[in-house]
Amino acid sequence: MSWAKKELSQLNLGDKRLNNRTMLLAERLADKPTSSIPDACHGWAETQAAYRLINQPDIGWQDILQPHMDATEARIAQHDTVLCIQDTTELDFNGRQTRGLGPLNYEARRGMYLHPTFAVSPDGVPLGLTDFWHWAREPKDDKGDRPGPKESERWLEGYQRLAEIASRTPATRLVYVADRESACVAFIKQADDLAHPVDYLLRSSHNRRLPDNKGKLWDRAIDGPSLGQITFITPRRPTKKPRQVTQDIYACRIEIRDGAGGTLPVTCVVAQERNPPQGEKAITWYLLTNRKLTCLAEAKEIILWYRRRWAIEQYFYVLKQGCKVEELQLETVKRLELALAIYAIVAWRLCHLMRLGRTMPELDAELYFEPEEWKAAYILWEKPLPKKPPRLNEVIRLIAGLGGFLGRKGDGEPGAKTLWRGLSQVRTFAAGMRYAREHGLP
Repeated sequence: MSWAKKELSQLNLGDKRLNNRTMLLAERLADKPTSSIPDACHGWAETQAAYRLINQPDIGWQDILQPHMDATEARIAQHDTVLCIQDTTELDFNGRQTRGLGPLNYEARRGMYLHPTFAVSPDGVPLGLTDFWHWAREPKDDKGDRPGPKESERWLEGYQRLAEIASRTPATRLVYVADRESACVAFIKQADDLAHPVDYLLRSSHNRRLPDNKGKLWDRAIDGPSLGQITFITPRRPTKKPRQVTQDIYACRIEIRDGAGGTLPVTCVVAQERNPPQGEKAITWYLLTNRKLTCLAEAKEIILWYRRRWAIEQYFYVLKQGCKVEELQLETVKRLELALAIYAIVAWRLCHLMRLGRTMPELDAELYFEPEEWKAAYILWEKPLPKKPPRLNEVIRLIAGLGGFLGRKGDGEPGAKTLWRGLSQVRTFAAGMRYAREHGLP
C-alpha cells in the first residue's frame, strides 16, 4: 500500500472516486514535488481529473486535511512529549489572477497568509499538522484600518485546538512553541485560565516592566548566577554556515502584569551567547514558559525544545521551494485552498522522510518505501540489490545522491532539496518497474 493510501485511509469525500483521485494526486505530487500539477500527472486524463477535484464546490480544505490531522494525533499519542510549533508565513501570489487574494506586507502585493501548527517529537521527527490556519487580508479602509478579525487570534485559537487534542491524548505532554509574535499577555492569561492543559514556550517579544516598579523582565532574569552553559551547532541555512554556539543559561520565576490589574506567574529563561565569532551577532534568546525549572538539565531541555522551532521553517521551505506552491495558477482562493491542503501533506511527507533518515537510520526501508522504490535507487546507481530490505538511511542517501547530494565527510546528512530531486527520478523508474512486472515484460 502506498504512503498516501495509508495516510489518507480515513478520507471520505462522499465519493470513492474522489477519495482515490485525492490519494493518487498526493502520490503524484510527492513523486515530482517541484513540478506543476500537469507535469506531475500522468497524461491529460489524469490532469483533468486533478483539476476537477480541485474545482469540487462541495469539498473544503478541511475534508482533505482531516484524515492527515487524525493520523498526526495518533502519532502524537505514541510519544511522552510532543512539540507543537506555530508560525506564520506569506504565500506570495502577486501577478496571479486568482480571485479572493488580499494584500501582504504592503497593499499592492497580493497573496495570503499561512499559519499551521506543526507537531514534532523532541528529537525533531515531524509527526504532522494539527492545524492549518490560512487567510487573505481585507484591504485597509479610508481611515487606514484593516477590517476583519484580529490576526493575533490565531495564536489563541491554536492553543485552544491543542487543548482539545491534549484531552484525547492524556499520556502525552504537549508543548506549544512559538516565536515573538505570540508572546502577548492575552495568550499567557488564556493558558493560565485553562490551567495549562498544554505547556507553552514563547520567545519574549520585549523587556516588560515588572509590577510595583521592580525593574524589567530580562534584567531581572540575568540578575543572578548562571545555571550553567549549553553548547550546540547551529543548523545550516541558505545564507549562514553552521557554527558552534556556547550560551550561558539563566532562569527566574517571576510575576508579570496580566493587563487587568493582576499578575501572572511565568518562568523567564535567558540563553546568552558568550564570545561570538568576530563579525557575528551574538545569539541570545529570552524565553517565557509556564514550567517551573529547578536545575540546569531542565533549562537545557527548554533550550533544546526552542531550537526545534527550526522544523517549521524547514517545513515552509519545502512547501514553497520544494512544492513550489506560490507558482499555482488557480482561478479562486477556494481552489487554491484545496490544492494547498494536498501539498501540505506532501511537504510533511518529505520532511518526515528526511528527518527519519537522520534520527532513526536503522529502520527497515520498506516501512517507508515500496520495494520497487528502494530497488530503483540501487539500480539507478548500478549497485547490486540487497537480498533483504536495506536500512532507511542507506536508501535515503542513495536517493539524495541522485538529486545532487555528494555524501562527503563534511556534508552531513541529505537536505530537503537533494531528497525531493532524487525522489522524482526514483519514483519514475519504480513506476516503469511496476509496469514491466504487471505486463510480463522481460
